[in-house]
Amino acid sequence: MSWQVLRFGMRLIAITYSDHLSHFLVEKTQETKRGRQQNCRDRFQRGQRSAVVPRPRQTWLNFLRLGSENFMTVSTSATSGGEREAFSTDIPARLDRLPWTRWHWLVIVALGITWVIDGLEVTLVGAISTVLQEPGTLHLSATQVGLLNTSYLVGAVVGSLIFGYLTDRFGRKTLFSVTLGLYLVAAFLTAFSWNFLSFAFFRFLTGAGIGGEYAAINSAIDELIPARARGWTDLAINGTFWLGAAGGSLATVVLLDPHIFGVNLGWRLGFGIGAAVGLGVIFLRHSVPESPRWLLTHNRRDEAERVVTDIERTVEQSLGSKSLPAPEGSIRIQPGDHAGLRTIVATLIHTYPKRTLLCLAMVMSQAFLYNGVAFSFALILKTFYRIPADRVGMYLLPFALGNFLGPLLLGRFFDSVGRKPMISGTLIVSALLLLLDGFLFSHSHLSATGQTILWAAVFFFASAAASAAYLTVSEIFPLELRGMVIALFYATGTGLGGPFASWLFGRLIDTGSRRYLSYGDFLASALLMATAIIVLAFGVKAERAALESVAKPLSATSDEEHATT
Repeated sequence: MSWQVLRFGMRLIAITYSDHLSHFLVEKTQETKRGRQQNCRDRFQRGQRSAVVPRPRQTWLNFLRLGSENFMTVSTSATSGGEREAFSTDIPARLDRLPWTRWHWLVIVALGITWVIDGLEVTLVGAISTVLQEPGTLHLSATQVGLLNTSYLVGAVVGSLIFGYLTDRFGRKTLFSVTLGLYLVAAFLTAFSWNFLSFAFFRFLTGAGIGGEYAAINSAIDELIPARARGWTDLAINGTFWLGAAGGSLATVVLLDPHIFGVNLGWRLGFGIGAAVGLGVIFLRHSVPESPRWLLTHNRRDEAERVVTDIERTVEQSLGSKSLPAPEGSIRIQPGDHAGLRTIVATLIHTYPKRTLLCLAMVMSQAFLYNGVAFSFALILKTFYRIPADRVGMYLLPFALGNFLGPLLLGRFFDSVGRKPMISGTLIVSALLLLLDGFLFSHSHLSATGQTILWAAVFFFASAAASAAYLTVSEIFPLELRGMVIALFYATGTGLGGPFASWLFGRLIDTGSRRYLSYGDFLASALLMATAIIVLAFGVKAERAALESVAKPLSATSDEEHATT
């Protein structure tokens, strides 16, 4: 059975990626040709004799030593002395001045759909935690059920680090296709799990895919969406996780009903359906271009110009007779080598130490809150309120909707009122409501319905603050480090806050004591309040501001002596 599942998974991967890989190789070949042509033009403009740059021998040693750009393509910036000319560009300003059109909605749908699918299957995993312990299914122990979430989190940490690094090297577009494919294949294979180890392994791969999505998707959103709408867009997309969770809540009512599907079939169908629906998103993402900002820092300015021109043409077609406003300002870029670990560490610790503390606190507090409080909701309903497994979805639905509506309705205020007051405000309100919840729960003053309503209120605000954590990480550090910085904070915050919270709340629930469990709520509330204080002290005013003004790119220069236009 195991080899049949793995063989089927490999065939699914081949089918999914055959066309995408062919398109990718053709695209890289065309980039190589354009790069050589641009190189010759640069040499001619400097009065040097054009020459063909010898292609380095393509070995895995060169790949590891020189980096992916040198392995995949001839660098468009190569010169006889390895120099890279500085140049001026108004491409960031042209992107930020674009009015909102259908093209921007396409970007939101294509990039945000992953969170919907992830929300669906994560909710399914939480709802089936009790079903998987039954003899007719995988017959897991309570400890093994808890380890499933741990394997997912470990995979997310590993995936975020690997794919975050590759996002900065290969580009946003390539990686958000790869990570989505890995995620969908792993989620589909989870439906064929035959024991605890296979389920945990597939959950690890699923987590690796979603961890990579955090880096690739948030980088692409920030670099493609106009500055005036970046906050709301980022929060809304990250919040769509809970739209999928709401759908998953409704689905569990049907899928886990033993009168409709067998006890060992319904939960498997949930994973298979979610992955099948998401398969078409891979092709939808082909219409989302590579980030022009990323292309500029890799000295592929001709390609960046073509991408922005195509976007402007699409936007103008949507506007009809209206003309685009003139861009304001430009930036000078001095393309350099890929930023290594030393540069990343120096930037985080020496250049932006306050911002580093800010982001670490925000990511860790939301990781603790969600992996501890939110994702134990199903177990709490069963243990303390005796809600049957096939009815848990009805209680998860309003809870999920509260999480979705928070970023959606409050997101626009993050762009108008400001980042610092909105982030600190939502943290404080959610902390106070969680404190109230812990008190009422410990004294048995809440019914299952009352508990659900109060938690929906808590996470209406907490979800907006949690989404703002990744918005903050992705916009307040230099562009060249964006993917890896997102990965580092996600991995650190999730790695430190996530597993500990899952273990802690699992142990507290096992005690069967309302008083002990309320201590977990009080601890989460204290973390949120402490994070709010850090935000008030070190928060960054990034609303409606260009990314380049929030954090100057490492490749930006004021030297005009060698700049070209």
